[in-house]
Amino acid sequence: MAEKLSEGITEKPRRSKLTELFIRMVKEKPLGTLGAVITLLLLLTGIFANYLAPYGMNAIHPTHALEGPSSQFLLGTDNLGRDLLSRIIFGARISVIVGLVATLISTFISVFLGILSAYIGGIFDLLIQRFVDAVLCVPSLILLMLLISIMGTGMWQVIILLGVAGGISGSRMIRSLVIGIKENMYVQSAEAIGATTWKIVIQHILPNIMAPIIIIFSMTVPSVILAEAGLSFLGFGIPPPTPSWGGMLSGNTARFMIQAPGLAFWPGFALALVVYGVNMFGDALRDLLDPRLRGGVGRYGMKVKLQRRDK
Repeated sequence: MAEKLSEGITEKPRRSKLTELFIRMVKEKPLGTLGAVITLLLLLTGIFANYLAPYGMNAIHPTHALEGPSSQFLLGTDNLGRDLLSRIIFGARISVIVGLVATLISTFISVFLGILSAYIGGIFDLLIQRFVDAVLCVPSLILLMLLISIMGTGMWQVIILLGVAGGISGSRMIRSLVIGIKENMYVQSAEAIGATTWKIVIQHILPNIMAPIIIIFSMTVPSVILAEAGLSFLGFGIPPPTPSWGGMLSGNTARFMIQAPGLAFWPGFALALVVYGVNMFGDALRDLLDPRLRGGVGRYGMKVKLQRRDK
């Protein structure tokens, strides 16, 4: 009888964690799903900019300067006759490179400093945290402008400075996570049997803070993109003629904005849309990956379902 019952029962194939996360995001986080679509479009636009842009990033059409949208130039042209759509598409590539590379540098520095500071403790922790306090005391924009004026403008200078500055300030959050983990029994047991510091960090501490690290990474990308746009707008970012959304909002845009409003509208709209989308995606990831927020209250539709169950 037991054999017949076991034959009739078929196990459902288990979904992967990534598939389960995607299904939960679609069901519970519609704005997060929209943000994921915007983020994916940004990545694809940056990767395939050479194929998507109808013209080169600096292709000049002198007889079509300051034209409005048309069948030839879908978003119009700037004061030099360059196609706005092409420059915005190539500007997406700049945002992708700066956002991802600077965030990778920032995350690595945050994790490295935060784990060492929290785990080693003592004088080392005190020195690191006072250094972080000194960096946080200086307004980030003033500090970045000062350092860029010393190092010179350029994409890689901006990437390195944004990554290092963000990594130093973000190390405090990683430190607070590690302080709560290193007192657990499994860490103390590993220390008792003589495990090395790096083995404890890699095998016990790092896996337990991986979900917050992913969340921090996803929410740092839009901040970096916005910071690069602000620096380029002020003339301390990526120098022309390389198209950057922040750089496209400065320079001659103010002079010709009344005559051609698209010069300010389209780069600003692209920047706002991308920052909003990546922020929504990061916020959704935080809610879905953080175990403290898995109760469901406050998520779309979940509160209503819980009230119905109580009735």
